[in-house]
Amino acid sequence: MDILEIKREMENFSKILEEHRGHLDLDNKKAKISELEQLTYSNDFWNDKKKSEETIKKLNSLKLIVKKFEDIVNLYEEIEVLIEFFESGEEEFEEELNIKFKKLSKYIEEFGTSLLLDGEYDNSNAIVTIHSGAGGTEACDWVEMLYRLYSRWCNKKNYKIEILDSLEGDGAGYKYITFSVEGALAYGYLKCEKGIHRLVRISPFDANKKRHTSFASIEVIPEVDDNIDVEINPSDLKIDTYRASGAGGQHVNMTDSAVRITHIPTGVIVTCQKERSQLKNRETAMKVLKSKLLEIELKKQEEKMRKIQGEQAEIGWGNQIRSYVFQPYTMVKDHRTNFEIGNIQAVMDGEIDGFINAYLKWIKK
Repeated sequence: MDILEIKREMENFSKILEEHRGHLDLDNKKAKISELEQLTYSNDFWNDKKKSEETIKKLNSLKLIVKKFEDIVNLYEEIEVLIEFFESGEEEFEEELNIKFKKLSKYIEEFGTSLLLDGEYDNSNAIVTIHSGAGGTEACDWVEMLYRLYSRWCNKKNYKIEILDSLEGDGAGYKYITFSVEGALAYGYLKCEKGIHRLVRISPFDANKKRHTSFASIEVIPEVDDNIDVEINPSDLKIDTYRASGAGGQHVNMTDSAVRITHIPTGVIVTCQKERSQLKNRETAMKVLKSKLLEIELKKQEEKMRKIQGEQAEIGWGNQIRSYVFQPYTMVKDHRTNFEIGNIQAVMDGEIDGFINAYLKWIKK
């Protein structure tokens, strides 16, 4: 970009930052941070663990918003100085100016998107399940490809990802895989991915090299933490243990460490086999069960059903939210927002923020 174009964009960024400043009410947030910090210094702060954890979570959330905004403002001011240097004839700053300007553009877009995440559970961790649909072995491979995509996206976001349960396909990939994603606004971002994802490519499993279409569905629910009450009657549970399957070491496979919990009133079934300890698997399975029961309660309210779960559909033709086409051309297109990218390899390497940003803006219209 030339210097005049950068200066024009900087004027636009200045207006955007002023709008964010007014919307955020930073002075009030900083005062609230100071108030909450004072609470944490009191001797009886940890007497009520649930209340203390709520306070810490709110404090960290406020700090994160303020820090992100201040970091953007500092970068903006650095670029203003670099522009002055460049216009005074010090052209050696041109490369640094371009690099920092691109970074600022990205940060402002991401920050604007994060401000759209104001739902009740948007700041929660997420539990994601990818199920194979129509397409057989090809669909199971597609599940593994999607898991790799989200793993790479999580790494870029510095989110922690952990497999909770999975079932391998007969020839490749997974019939399903469930994993948790831990990090600020994890559910808020990943809820945009819920739905049916369609793959079109020349199958590596077809000796005739024919083009195949496969489907996978993605379910995303907020992870229930200790501050969210979900009542479960122990008599409503059927708990089974069994021998873990798949990779995991000899000890895992030779003991009944895997746990399956059925919630009889709703028919919800959850499983976990990630740990060698049956007790730890049971704890994890209960957390997933609580999250699924929370989802059911939210679905009873029409508005929250739309925001949290969305409509259920058959995992097949005509119901996909996004298509990933490898042949005869390359393109990834979201059918809800019409946002599309031609660089499919970048998407498969975790570059999905464009789709998430477009969806968050679309649902706010």
